Amino acid sequence: MREIRTLDRTHDRVRFDCGEPALNRYLQQTARQHNDKGISKTFVYVDSEYPEKIIAFFTLSICEIVTQDLPQKYSKKLPQNAPAAKLARLAVAKPYQGQRVGTILLVEAIQRTLVIAENFGIVGFFVDAKNERAKQFYVGFGFIEVQAQPLVLFLPLATLLAAHCVD
Repeated sequence: MREIRTLDRTHDRVRFDCGEPALNRYLQQTARQHNDKGISKTFVYVDSEYPEKIIAFFTLSICEIVTQDLPQKYSKKLPQNAPAAKLARLAVAKPYQGQRVGTILLVEAIQRTLVIAENFGIVGFFVDAKNERAKQFYVGFGFIEVQAQPLVLFLPLATLLAAHCVD
């Protein structure tokens, strides 16, 4: 059975390969330290029979955004800077790509962001897409481009809440 766990020392970070060196390097060298220091939280998707093997991972953090970069529809009633949640990273190991694992992780990340929104003020959920292919993945879930930064995308809080009500 597959499950999502917080990254810890028992997980085999060295053998993880998603095909994107920067994401592999982050998981292997930085993610656990950031967890320990409270900078961000990385979660891994594993099979309970082989819990050390990482199928995929995602990292969440809190950020501050400049609201003038948002489309006016979203920025007009917000202060110049506002808190938000951020999907800092999401990666799927090569053997599991194309099996909708990324979708499972994104849904989990959104659910965790909704918990944050219930307890803290945020204006939405942001992601920096690594490339055009990744951007299209997020756009398929309703993410919107941030002006002048075509690979920075966001889901407004109202969209997150509406999606939660549908489930």
